[in-house]
Amino acid sequence: MDIEQIVMDIIIYSGEAKGYLYEALSNVKKGQYDEIEVLIEKANEAIGKAHDIQTKLLQQEASGEPLTVTILFVHSQDHLMTTISERNLILEMIELRKAINPLLNKLIN
Repeated sequence: MDIEQIVMDIIIYSGEAKGYLYEALSNVKKGQYDEIEVLIEKANEAIGKAHDIQTKLLQQEASGEPLTVTILFVHSQDHLMTTISERNLILEMIELRKAINPLLNKLIN
């Protein structure tokens, strides 16, 4: 597999993970808790796939095989890092919404 396809896979998996995470956040905001855990697990799986690819690239470089660093490669690393950071924040936001939603419902009703 060529480097362009490898970095595109990192970007694609990171994008999938973000989509699942934001869908989970949207669901909890609406009080729809049923699918949240499934969406978070799908996001974690996608991040895991992207991270596995990244790890292989790091191992390749560490073994003496230099990588060609392109702007696309840098973008893929940035995308993965941002997704991981957003996941951590979104998980905290989900927990907060779970605590706040019952209080909001009491105020509204």
